Amino acid sequence: MILSRRTRIVLRVAMIGGLAVIYLPLLLVLLNSFNRNRSFAWPPAGITTEWWVRAWQSDGVRHALVASLQAGAGATLVALVLGTMTALAVQRYRFFGRRAVSFLVILPIALPGIVTGIALNAAFRAVLGPAGIGFGMLTVVIGHATFCVVVVFNNVVARLRRTSPSAEEASADLGAHTFQTFRHVTFPALRPALLAGGILAFALSFDEIVVTTFTAGPGLQTLPVWIYANLARPNQAPVVNVVAAVLVLISVVPIHLAQRLSADGPTAAPSPQSP
Repeated sequence: MILSRRTRIVLRVAMIGGLAVIYLPLLLVLLNSFNRNRSFAWPPAGITTEWWVRAWQSDGVRHALVASLQAGAGATLVALVLGTMTALAVQRYRFFGRRAVSFLVILPIALPGIVTGIALNAAFRAVLGPAGIGFGMLTVVIGHATFCVVVVFNNVVARLRRTSPSAEEASADLGAHTFQTFRHVTFPALRPALLAGGILAFALSFDEIVVTTFTAGPGLQTLPVWIYANLARPNQAPVVNVVAAVLVLISVVPIHLAQRLSADGPTAAPSPQSP
């Protein structure tokens, strides 16, 4: 497509404006983490690394970080298992209600977080309450897995659509059973999609706050929940800036890796159709 010079200028200005709206506030958070002033005042009164030292020494931040890592790892593991199995069933087999299953798996990512949180809270109270199981890390992992499954499912389905089933069929023709075929043929083809889906699922879980608020028990705080709880405390404002800045920096890594892993690569050519 050939664009006029004026159109190219308009598109560049629009792109720069959109990126500025997204990334200037993030840059402001990073700069405020070195602000000598305890408030969010601008411009900074001076530069200091004191708040970074305090954040590192804070027991609340360390406990919240550990809780976020545990919740993210648990939700990612559940999402990888369920998302992969569902994607294989939907993409490789034909059965009644296949499209309905695909729709139901993807739906949680479109629902507002507060709706999912309220529904899970009510379900956990009705199911776990009579059994004497309270809210805690288990309920948080289950809550996060409801939307993390979607990311893994989409990545695996996309990879399966670009991969010909001819290699799997050849493996079966040569006498390999289902698990041998999955181990030696299907899994290597899906590995990039699984890595990308797992990284994105972990990032989603690590940043989640709404569902966590409704599914976490008393005393359990993930890092986003800790930030929200301490945001209005004047003495904690500089430390909150530091934690938020670290989250921004950490989020860049999984998103970049997921983008690289999700890039189109060489796939098996479709098998020739028999006349």
